[in-house]
Amino acid sequence: MKKAFAALLLVSPLLASPVFAQTAAPAPAPKAANAQQSKMGVCNTQAGSKKGDDRKAFMKECLSNKPAAKQTQQEKMKTCNAQAAGKKGDDRKAFMKSCLSNKPAP
Repeated sequence: MKKAFAALLLVSPLLASPVFAQTAAPAPAPKAANAQQSKMGVCNTQAGSKKGDDRKAFMKECLSNKPAAKQTQQEKMKTCNAQAAGKKGDDRKAFMKSCLSNKPAP
């Protein structure tokens, strides 16, 4: 009887281990979309119902478009200066301030 009980004690951890092994691992968190994936989604939406070569050409053009470069302060100054031609004093000063800050003039 002692031998049977000892054998049962030795075998029981082996029988229980598959139960613990079957517990589900936590699901991995979904990856965040990178810039190319989000651009692909936008272009795909814009493509709408285009099919075949038209869609292919549109997607190629859309995905290859780079965002417009932000205007440098010096370029802004040139543009605003050209637009302010003919203004003088406080009127020019107010216009330049609003132009350079990209706010509408008062």
